[in-house]
Amino acid sequence: MTVTYTKSASKVLSRLQPKLAARIMDKIEQFAADPRSQANNVKALAGSPYIRLRVGDWRVIMDDQGNVLLVLEIGSRGDIYK
Repeated sequence: MTVTYTKSASKVLSRLQPKLAARIMDKIEQFAADPRSQANNVKALAGSPYIRLRVGDWRVIMDDQGNVLLVLEIGSRGDIYK
């Protein structure tokens, strides 16, 4: 599965501490390689076609389009759903 980041998601990753950004990108890559590996941390969003990946206190909103995983937004758990 190919992982694609939106401009806003890339901007958030560039502003994060390098260790945290690497951890988030690693979890996204793990999910892309084998979705079952992150089954406890992935949930469908109610009223939306997107899915949410939990990485500590950070959330990643994604769109699984078959063989392309589009990362839409990355943010802290309190701000991402607003």
